[in-house]
Amino acid sequence: MGDQVIDEDALLGMKSLLGEQFNDTLDFCYCEFDRLNQELAQSIHNDNESAIRHAHSLKSNAAQFGALTLAEMAKNVEHSLNDGNLNDALVYAAQLQSLIDQTKDKINLWKAK
Repeated sequence: MGDQVIDEDALLGMKSLLGEQFNDTLDFCYCEFDRLNQELAQSIHNDNESAIRHAHSLKSNAAQFGALTLAEMAKNVEHSLNDGNLNDALVYAAQLQSLIDQTKDKINLWKAK
């Protein structure tokens, strides 16, 4: 997959909204990315409803913080599961942790500016 797409306007909006709590909230969001991905991985083979919910939550959290590439991949997982296409969902889900790590790095570089 190509370069991570981060919507800097979304990040600026969250920073403006959250003020001094932005960094703590972003750290929490990073933990949520990892938690949701882990729970998705644990449920994808045996609890489709939970897996869809985790993919949806990951998609929403990522989009809220401008992590558009990550949000798109989580959406692909969610839609594949909704369509009953486990094989595609597994292919997309296999890419999530790498995208999460890359997203964190890119947002941290943005914060350092």
